[in-house]
Amino acid sequence: MNPYRSTFPHALVDIGANLTHESFRHDFDAMLARAHEAGVRQLVVTGASRTGSREALALSRAHPGRLFATAGVHPHHALEVTDEAVAELRALLAEPEVVAVGECGLDYFRDFSPRHAQRRAFERQLELAVECQKPLFLHQRDAHDDFLAILRPFLPKCGPAVVHCFTGDERALMELLEAGCFIGITGWLCDERRGQHLRELVKRIPAERLMVETDCPYLLPRTLKPLPKDRRNEPAFLPHIVQELARDRGEDVAVTAATTTATARAFFRLPEA
Repeated sequence: MNPYRSTFPHALVDIGANLTHESFRHDFDAMLARAHEAGVRQLVVTGASRTGSREALALSRAHPGRLFATAGVHPHHALEVTDEAVAELRALLAEPEVVAVGECGLDYFRDFSPRHAQRRAFERQLELAVECQKPLFLHQRDAHDDFLAILRPFLPKCGPAVVHCFTGDERALMELLEAGCFIGITGWLCDERRGQHLRELVKRIPAERLMVETDCPYLLPRTLKPLPKDRRNEPAFLPHIVQELARDRGEDVAVTAATTTATARAFFRLPEA
């Protein structure tokens, strides 16, 4: 018996799922079946590198109408963003299954790539977003001021932008909202050590700018019971995040589910599932 089988009645969209991760290879079909049982009807597979973006497209083609892809290079891999890489991303972004540019942005927490390389890689992908007019799927950690300074001039010229896995403070949230960005909330909300401040901040996000995601296999919600033995997060746990989010916003869970799904489908131009 699946202890995570959900009676959640609402269709959900997971806007950030790292389904190309090796931890899903042994049970991919079963994982998707559990997500469907839990009400997660559509998923956006994150492309965070050149290889990962190609793999995300392949998965979306294998599961039409259910999986969709992004194409981009995470700041950890900023040195990948050569002229050749930009040409490859441009070709990927021309495919209908690829619904957003990214994951791209800045990460000064890990600094796995030099900061100057991160900034240049971010700018080049923003230029691609202007070209293709597809939405932006953005990453920012400990780099808010530089991130927003680079992003702002592009926003009037490109499609809508979502800052995925938002974990920042009140100032960052309000400045992102003022700039017109959408906000993605993950199981970080459920982390009593690092995410407690989000419990109050999520009340400040307008419903029409709010989306939900697992960022699986990372960020397993710590309030999930029982916790899986392998500590792997997966899309079937998205309803738990929505329930926590609804409670913090003072909303009926049906309202939070319906509005986040409608926002995600409009943002990524997804068909009805």
